[in-house]
Amino acid sequence: MHYFHWIAGTILALAWFSRIVDAALGMPSVADVSRPEWDRNPVLPAGNPRVSIIVPARNEEESIKQALNTLLALDYDNYEVIAVNDRSTDSTGEILERIFANPHFSQKAREMGHPDFRSFRVVHHTELPPGWLGKTHAMWTAANQATGDWLLFTDADVLFKPDSLRRALAYAESVPADHVVLFPRMIMKRPGEYMMIAFFQTMFMFGHRPWKVADPSTDDHMGVGAFNLVRRRVYDAVGTYKALRMEVVDDMKLGKVVKKAGFAQRNVFGGDLISLRWAKGALGIVNNLTKNFFAVLSFQWWRTVISALGLAFLNFGPFLGVFLAHGWARLPYAVALGSLFVVYVGMSRRSAVPPYYFLLHPVSSALFIYTLLRSMILTLWNDGIEWRGTKYALEELRKGMV
Repeated sequence: MHYFHWIAGTILALAWFSRIVDAALGMPSVADVSRPEWDRNPVLPAGNPRVSIIVPARNEEESIKQALNTLLALDYDNYEVIAVNDRSTDSTGEILERIFANPHFSQKAREMGHPDFRSFRVVHHTELPPGWLGKTHAMWTAANQATGDWLLFTDADVLFKPDSLRRALAYAESVPADHVVLFPRMIMKRPGEYMMIAFFQTMFMFGHRPWKVADPSTDDHMGVGAFNLVRRRVYDAVGTYKALRMEVVDDMKLGKVVKKAGFAQRNVFGGDLISLRWAKGALGIVNNLTKNFFAVLSFQWWRTVISALGLAFLNFGPFLGVFLAHGWARLPYAVALGSLFVVYVGMSRRSAVPPYYFLLHPVSSALFIYTLLRSMILTLWNDGIEWRGTKYALEELRKGMV
């Protein structure tokens, strides 16, 4: 048992400490577009590039008005917003139409040089064609109508600061980049949300190295549903959303196909330039991720079981080892535990999660492992997933994976 503790502890210490070193060396290379140097206009020889902002919405009556109001208040002068009401059964469609008909907005549209109000359009979907997810179909439809040089795919609950698009675009045109992902600030109101989001960010950093995304020699890629800004020609070159029509994690898969096609991909920080509340409480996050987790693992049960065991070893091991090991055998576990705490300290500089949520890491670990297994069991039991009131068959989801 003594040798087992040394071996297990050393593996854990190397895993966590090496990632800390990697992150410490790499994270400074990830730009922050909220800094003063990006407060400028992305001027090109032919003028500011046009941006089409695409907002898919299904049953978003609680958030859509506030989100769109922030989009319509952006301080960039050459953009359009295309909102898609995807078969909503609540008042989402009516809210969109009221915003469109608002006299104040109509005057703003004329001032921006769009007398036909093309700076804001509403598309209503009443049916979903076979072989599509509702969200990917909504974004594909909107992109087909878009007139921009850039396409910005976002969600119906994201809040934008007025200068957010201008700063991101200035960065994209200066680097230059073909796909820019802006990390959102997470709005958290309950302890369970802080705890779960802290764990999610920890594992996200462990599995997806943001500092490697810009390196064309690596497979690291990125996509975030809140802010995926991609050049129109690049979007067309990778097959549009038609190539991702059955992808549950479409945001990350867009990043994957862009990176694999050899285009320049970047992810950036932005403080609170964009923000959203992911879910209400810990169980709200569990419910949100239940749809995604089995899809992330390609709907393969054996990969899911192995991942659950790996997560348990990686996250419970440092805590258990410090108490169960004896003498110097505790040392590697202590190194792993200290490294994990440093991760939380580092995250607290970029998010609103205080470092002391490190003490709840075992609880959030257990909930995430439960979510992973729940996602697998429910998907297999129901032979598919139900997303926003629509059932998608598992066979079709597997066939549509990129």
